[in-house]
Amino acid sequence: MPKILIVEDEAKIARFLELELTHEGYQVKHAVDGRNGLEAAVSSEWKPDAMILDLMLPGLSGIEVCRRIRAQEKGDRLPILMLTAKDDIMDKVMGLDIGADDYMTKPFAIEELLARLRVIIARTQRQRSDPDEVLTAGTLAMRPKSHEATLDGRPLNLTKTEYELLLCLMRREGQALSRDFLLENVWGYAWDGDNNVVDVYIRYLRSKIEQGKAARYIHTIRGVGYLFRYEKAE
Repeated sequence: MPKILIVEDEAKIARFLELELTHEGYQVKHAVDGRNGLEAAVSSEWKPDAMILDLMLPGLSGIEVCRRIRAQEKGDRLPILMLTAKDDIMDKVMGLDIGADDYMTKPFAIEELLARLRVIIARTQRQRSDPDEVLTAGTLAMRPKSHEATLDGRPLNLTKTEYELLLCLMRREGQALSRDFLLENVWGYAWDGDNNVVDVYIRYLRSKIEQGKAARYIHTIRGVGYLFRYEKAE
């Protein structure tokens, strides 16, 4: 039975989530502020399988809680669904870049929240099932278990979103992937803005893995999206 940690200072929302999650068969624990939420998340006594984390919290913000959790993790990654009343695109991007797995704004439909929670838990379990997985293409390598990426044997400085996007592409090497597919599988929520955010992050990746290198990895497929395939430059 999965354990879900809710970190939410609004009593009505927290109680609503507790009731719905318990009804779905989850074990639930609730923290009312950022410091208690962080302590519960990293505690070995009641280790959660996923976390629903509010952005605006007393004590420590949800952003800071997420940042500290990711900094302290040495093994299994805790799936984090960030929840907030803010609906600003930059807040979403910042939340995802510092390590949140998904992001929802209030008010929300409980059916959608439950579905997204199942997705991030299942995704993490898949990553844990193959702890020695190593993806390689040319001199590029990724190790999902340890969240490492290297190029020419040197660590790549990637944000969380850049890493997840590159991982999604590498795991489907040779497949043409649409922007909508990448949005759904990397950003993990129904994007309500222009899908050119994918193009922006593709540019970021190319600048880090292709610029000045004698190789191409990410190819644009007109009218479709992008395809990952290693090609040594002539």
